[in-house]
Amino acid sequence: MSEIDWSEQDKNAAIDALQKAYEREVKILIDEVKQKVFNLTEVDEVWQLHDFLSSRRHDIDGKYDYRDAASVFVLATLVKQGWLSLEELQVLGRDKLAKISALTRI
Repeated sequence: MSEIDWSEQDKNAAIDALQKAYEREVKILIDEVKQKVFNLTEVDEVWQLHDFLSSRRHDIDGKYDYRDAASVFVLATLVKQGWLSLEELQVLGRDKLAKISALTRI
């Protein structure tokens, strides 16, 4: 894929989109953890919850690395996973949006 020039406006829009996706994913995670905690009955379930949280933290920390915010790959992944929509990325330049859209179909 060819190199893309990101204007300051596009970078800021990408960071805003990344923040929006992060907030959505973390809200779902918190709801899921609350449900898991509510249903805890055994100590083994506590350790399973710990493992679950460690795994999710690793995934989320890597996915939402703001150094890569201006990456069509990161944004396309978030669209594919349902944390963002292409409509929310309309503020980006047409070339970036076209590449993100194409990557979501792979």
